[in-house]
Order: sequence, then structure tokens, then C-alpha cells
Amino acid sequence: MGGFFGVVSKSDCVNDLFFGTDYHSHMGTRRGGLAVHNADGFTRFIHDITNTQFRSKFETDITRMHGASGIGALSDHEDQPLIIASHLGVYAIVTVGKVLNAEALTQQAFHERSVHFAELGANEINSTELVAMLINQGATFLEGIRLAQKTIEGSCSLLLLTQDGIYAARDRLGRTPVIIGEKTDAHAVTLETCAFPNLGYEVNKILGPGEIVRFTADSIETIQPPGQRLQICSFLWVYYGYPASSYEGINAEQVRNRCGACLARCDTVKPDYVASVPDSGTGHALGYANAAKIPYCRPFVKYTPTWPRSFMPQDQSVRDLVARMKLIPIKDMIQGQCLLFCEDSIVRGTQLKDTIQRLYDCGAREVHMRPACPPLIYGCKFLNFSRSRSEQDLAARKAITELEGHAEHCELKEYTIADSPKYVAMVERIRLRLGLTSLKYQTLDDLVAAIGLPKEQLCTFCWDGVE
Repeated sequence: MGGFFGVVSKSDCVNDLFFGTDYHSHMGTRRGGLAVHNADGFTRFIHDITNTQFRSKFETDITRMHGASGIGALSDHEDQPLIIASHLGVYAIVTVGKVLNAEALTQQAFHERSVHFAELGANEINSTELVAMLINQGATFLEGIRLAQKTIEGSCSLLLLTQDGIYAARDRLGRTPVIIGEKTDAHAVTLETCAFPNLGYEVNKILGPGEIVRFTADSIETIQPPGQRLQICSFLWVYYGYPASSYEGINAEQVRNRCGACLARCDTVKPDYVASVPDSGTGHALGYANAAKIPYCRPFVKYTPTWPRSFMPQDQSVRDLVARMKLIPIKDMIQGQCLLFCEDSIVRGTQLKDTIQRLYDCGAREVHMRPACPPLIYGCKFLNFSRSRSEQDLAARKAITELEGHAEHCELKEYTIADSPKYVAMVERIRLRLGLTSLKYQTLDDLVAAIGLPKEQLCTFCWDGVE
């Protein structure tokens, strides 16, 4: 995935830029970067943050940065911000999204012999550089951004830092959020609204799908109005959005509480305690416990001072090690208990299987699991949060393969319909593989209701395959 933050101020913006970007650290764990503009031009720093927090890598750099405008990014793949020299002038750019037709666009550019790209390795190019190439084909920044929006298949939200302010553009279908904030003498733009409160910003404007704005410290100008069709990623509320953030004005933590409450209303199991796999299941579990009037407990405590998040490492063995080492079981709260766990989702299930076994090793009598979303049957096509995953590694797809006897070209639709015979058989296979006493997923209808937007405004592709 990834995140970005930008600010234009009448005074030095570096403090706000640094902390605003840092508040996106849960979105990207491999590369971080900051760029500022002042009377002398652009200053930029980019660092590898794979094994070190963003904040510690940039604490020295920000003492050498000054300027009234800047942008920053956290990424799981490419270096950014990039500084681009073009006929439009010099500018810095950051992007969030996934360019599905990157290879075709690259080959077209090579055929025209008009550009070259810096290779990242494994014959890949920096997708942000590719987006910049498209923008540079326009006669103006607005025309170039429009061309990029029209040409890119997949998704792309972006910020351009120019000498005249910041251009902010939301993905054509609004798959990722872009929000403008304001305070005295400054405007900022963010993907995560949790970046605003401690910096003194109030939400001024939520960009609509495909909307483009240009803002300075004094003003916000809409230079392309929003489109009609919205397809924001539902998984923002389920998992990877920060609990303190709101998207389309709907807070993530409240949605997670509603998800848990709905799971409780649809359940017949009466456990001794409700718990979560920390931290992503906590909001869901609290909602469940409150609705069911069953005590919430923490049989696992997450050790956060040194262990990074386990979702992003590319190597499975590293992911499993980090997941295990950062969760410390409390045997006294597990032994002899019937425990019901809420989790945001079950992706591969490899780490979860180990977690469940540890509960039994500590003497748990029963372990029930309640994921807050339906089974993940399709790999995400539109965002990078599942970039490295093969569809066939998904727990649901493994179960389907076992049932069908082959991995590809089987009809998946019935597996997406809750309570259909094939759906029930798939869930049972997952339950058996994980060693659970019971497993019951959230239905898509209930998840949509918990979010509170019409289904046609949400991207639910990973659950039902609907684009």
C-alpha cells in the first residue's frame, strides 16, 4: 500500500510535514521520503525504512530542510518523492495506488523512443516515475494529471509539489481517500485523517473520485470536479486504515465496533471471554464483547517497542517469525477457557494457525474465530496492500482447490454466497486446517451495513469478484 501527506504554509512547514507523513507509517514499511520547496529550489531525502522507523531515519534530515511547502510519502516498493524536471517546470511527485498496465505503458514509451526509466530491479520500473511521464505529456499540470487518470488502469492518487502550490488528485474511482485540512495560515492534504488533530488541522474538504484541486496557504481551488462513480476500498475500514481515521466522513474504529456487534448478534456461541488478535482485531472484538455482554480480555499482549508490523515483510519465514515473537501469551488467562477471537480477516492463515496452536498449548478449552469480513477469494487488483501475494495462497483459495481438485479455472461465484453448499464446505475446510472449534465469517451484506455506504460506492472485489 502506501500513504502521503502534503502541506503549504505561510511559515516553515517542515515540522507539520515530518509528523504528518509519519502518521502514515502503518501504510508503508519499506521506503520513506520527504521533499520541500523554498526560494532555492527543492530539497529531498529518501530512506530505506525496512528495519527502522520512519521517524528515526529523518530526525537529522529535517534539521537541514526548510520551506513553506512540502510533500512526503511512505511506500512498500518505490522511492518517492521524485523530483522531475520537465517543460512544465520542476516539481516533486508522490503517488499511491497500483498501475495495472505499467508494462504496456512502458513498452509504448520505449517504442516512441521518447523517455527512459531508472530500473528498480527485476525489470521493474518506478510506477511514480511512469505517472510523471504521463503528466509531462500534458500542456499544463491539469492536462497532464487528466491524461494520467484517463490512461492508468488500476488506481492512482497523487500529489504534485510545484512552486505555485500543491496539486492533489484522487484516483479516478476514488479507491483511496484524499482529504484537505486547514488551520490558520496553512492547508494540508492527507490520505489518513489521523494525521490532522495533533497538528491542529480540521477537515476542510474530502475530494471526490477523480477530483483535482490546487491549493496554497491561502486558498483551495477545484480545477476538475469529482466524477459520479465512487469505488472506495472497503478494506480501509476493515483493516489497513488507522482506527482514528475517517474515510468519506466515516470513522474506521466505529465501523469495526459495528462489525463486531453484528458478528455477536448473528452468533450462538457463548464463550467465557471475547478477545482479539492484536491490534487489527481489537476494534471488532470490543464491538462484539459490548453487544454480547461478554467480558473482553487480552490473552495475547503485543510487544511493540522493537518488533515491526508482520503484514509487510516479503519473506514468509520472516513474517511468521515477527508475528510469533511480538505476541506474548498470558497462560493464566488462557488455560481452561473457552475463547472467542475476532480478527479483521483471514488472508493466508499461516500465522493464524500458529497463534491458534499456541492457545491450545497454553491450555485453551475451545477457540472460536470470527473474522470481520467475508472470506478473501480474489487477490486485490487495484491497490498494493496485497502486492506480493498469489491468489492461490489465500486460505479460501486453498480450500477451494482441495474441494475442486485443481487450482485454476473453477467457478468461484457460489463460494462467495454465504450459506451456499460450496461456501459452507469451504469454510469448514478452513476451520479444519486452522484447528478451530468453530469459524464463522461476517457476511458481505452486514459488512456493507457496518460501513454505512451503499454497496455500489464500495470496492468489494476481493470478496465477491465484482468490479
